Amino acid sequence: MLKPAPHKARLRAGRCFPSSGAAAPFSAWPGDALDALRIATLIPMSGAAGLWGPSSLACATLAAEAWNQAGGHRGREVRLTVIDASDESPTVEDEVEQLCAAGEIDAIVGMHTSSVRERVTSRLQASGGVPLPFVYTPLYEGGALPAGVEAIGETPRQQLLPAVEWLTQRYKLRRWFLVGNDYCWPRRTHSMAMRRLAEAGCEVVGNRFVPLGGCDPERLVAEIRASRADAVLMSLIGQDAIDFSRAFGASGLGRRVVRLSCAIEENGLLAIGADATEGLFVASGYFASLPTDANAAFRERYWRRFGERGAVLNSLGQSLYEGIGFLRGRLERHRLPGDGSIDFDSIRGTRWRGNTASRMPIYLAQADGLRFDVVQTLSR
Repeated sequence: MLKPAPHKARLRAGRCFPSSGAAAPFSAWPGDALDALRIATLIPMSGAAGLWGPSSLACATLAAEAWNQAGGHRGREVRLTVIDASDESPTVEDEVEQLCAAGEIDAIVGMHTSSVRERVTSRLQASGGVPLPFVYTPLYEGGALPAGVEAIGETPRQQLLPAVEWLTQRYKLRRWFLVGNDYCWPRRTHSMAMRRLAEAGCEVVGNRFVPLGGCDPERLVAEIRASRADAVLMSLIGQDAIDFSRAFGASGLGRRVVRLSCAIEENGLLAIGADATEGLFVASGYFASLPTDANAAFRERYWRRFGERGAVLNSLGQSLYEGIGFLRGRLERHRLPGDGSIDFDSIRGTRWRGNTASRMPIYLAQADGLRFDVVQTLSR
């Protein structure tokens, strides 16, 4: 697990170095750090969600390098300041507030849980509001966000509800057990899912929330077995999702009980192990295995830059690549003709005109050992 460096060290080390001769080395950029476009990049680098850190950092680096290779932001070098945005970090909101107050950053791009987002935005609002562009990249619960926060990830209406409907019809599922971590995204997600399941004539036979990092997987699996559920909605993240999935696989329930997640990605799948992925489905706007031309080109750039030992590509890390690209399009006022969406390098094909006016293709994939195979396109 990566450990975050001390705050000042992160400021000094927060650079992304070009990987080719397409751009001048940073020593050739005029001026000092005050002339750069400085982006606070919020990534969980430790704790239960720490497995997302390496791929997120790699994708952010790739996006910043591409921006710099194109000349930077109107001639200004783009630099990243990485902050550990794990739920367990007690200082993330303090660090962001201090950077904003000192004028040491120009924008924020975050890939972390909604609970961390709420901590940061609440602190900034208490100081007078969100003072800088804040791009929030992963899936989230939807709904209103503070002024200045722009979310580009999937919401339950786009991602979860179509997956629930498709699986319920395809496998004649009637008894659902819901389990998630105890914060705003799982709670809102479960509330929406319960309403939709009731409309479909299904029964919710359990709805459990566990503290982040405090999952008791054997107890949950025993409850699911006793409930005679034929489907489980998993709104667990990071290590909790891994521990639960391993226990679920070991119990043998995977042979007859469908599992649906919106937050397990390729890193999590590898950690779970091939023996515990039977019957696991994931709904997402991105999978590393997507057979699209845009993704093939993206994968080639990624592996050329980081090599075969690079962190595994996945939806959460890739969302940070798109978040940096979105910030670029926003700051440089790039708009698509027709609907006025932000024009940016979106491997997913995201169209964004506002937090409540965005869309992207959504896919449903089934785990096959240690890979995801897309079985259905839920929306285009």
